[in-house]
Amino acid sequence: MKPKVSTLPNGLRVATQAMPHLETVSLGLWVGAGARHETERENGISHFLEHMAFKGTRRRSAQQIAEEIEEVGGELNAATSLENTAYYARVLKGDEPVALGLISDILQNSVFARTELEGERQVILQEIAATLDSPDDIAYDLLHDAAFPKQPVGRAILGTPESVGRLTSGDLRGFLRRRYSPENMVLSAAGAVHHSSFVRHAEALFGGLSGSGRAGGEKPAKYVGGTRVSGKPFEQSHLLIGFQSPSYREDDYIAAQVFSGLFGGGMSSRLFQEVREKRGLCYAIYSTAWGLKDAGLFGIHAATGADLMGELIDVIGAELKRAAEETPSQAELSRAKAQLKAGLMMSLESSSSRAEHMARNLLFHGRILSAEELMARVDDVSADRVRTLAGQLMQEEPAIVVVGSGRQSRKHARHAEKTVRG
Repeated sequence: MKPKVSTLPNGLRVATQAMPHLETVSLGLWVGAGARHETERENGISHFLEHMAFKGTRRRSAQQIAEEIEEVGGELNAATSLENTAYYARVLKGDEPVALGLISDILQNSVFARTELEGERQVILQEIAATLDSPDDIAYDLLHDAAFPKQPVGRAILGTPESVGRLTSGDLRGFLRRRYSPENMVLSAAGAVHHSSFVRHAEALFGGLSGSGRAGGEKPAKYVGGTRVSGKPFEQSHLLIGFQSPSYREDDYIAAQVFSGLFGGGMSSRLFQEVREKRGLCYAIYSTAWGLKDAGLFGIHAATGADLMGELIDVIGAELKRAAEETPSQAELSRAKAQLKAGLMMSLESSSSRAEHMARNLLFHGRILSAEELMARVDDVSADRVRTLAGQLMQEEPAIVVVGSGRQSRKHARHAEKTVRG
């Protein structure tokens, strides 16, 4: 069944998609506010706010919030990204009012009590500390910093110990007023849901929501590129190479997804076959094409022993050069397209993914892109367009990160710079 969208008088959009074969409902409120909307002083506030939403309201304690959703066997959670924050739940059919009531309460009535604030601050500081034990987390934070230095999109979503350490209840309330307004939100549900009934519940619970918050207003992201290294030793050395890529609002965003698939997206991809299958240089290697509304990043990630890093860099460099110079075969283009379309359709079999798909589309595009439209865009990508895009990517200043090689990290990074730049 097709999605249905209604807009409440206060501007809140409500989207549903019935999946009659299901006995559950996935629902949530997506807010167009995330880490890129923070000032430098506020770094980490979106994530902190997400944590504090579950720590008590004027009507419920933190324990009561947890007990109320679990009394109906449901799940309640939240997540923060660069461009949005989501508060979502999954419940059995008929229990949507319980989940909606909780989400409404935590967004409109949270008290941000000092004792809870200090306790959750310590939790987040431990979460930040845990990333320092993860080479993947270190590498990706450095990659974003290299690609978008001194910009909100280049900062860690969790914040830093210093920024998290100074945030106050007043800061949280101020960010909530500035960024959380009904026009900047989408309430979305998929599964065993009836649109008219869901809208009535939404209006009763969220109809009084108002605010001076605004959509957009963020500083434009500007890709720069550069090199970052960490001398912290790990069992494996991690290499990340990034290039400026189309934003998700650009026509070539889908072409970048197709290129990523054939270059490093699966077991038949060029990187996997050449680096792992033929040479055994690493266990896993892959590429991704990631986008924001005004910027994008094509990235390659691999991890190997420090003594194999030089050869790994040489092989990746050769494959990047080949991608820019040679048009892909129709066979590998078809495989990449099939992977991309299958991934889309498989994800949309999940009610949670459907609810998120509708919400993100309404926030980012102002309308819901159908699966048929997206698959048609994939089909329209030609082999020549993929080769041209690959060449355009390689003309940009790369963002290069090496983590885990200890004192050799800088040497490997210099080798990667020379190899990738040709």
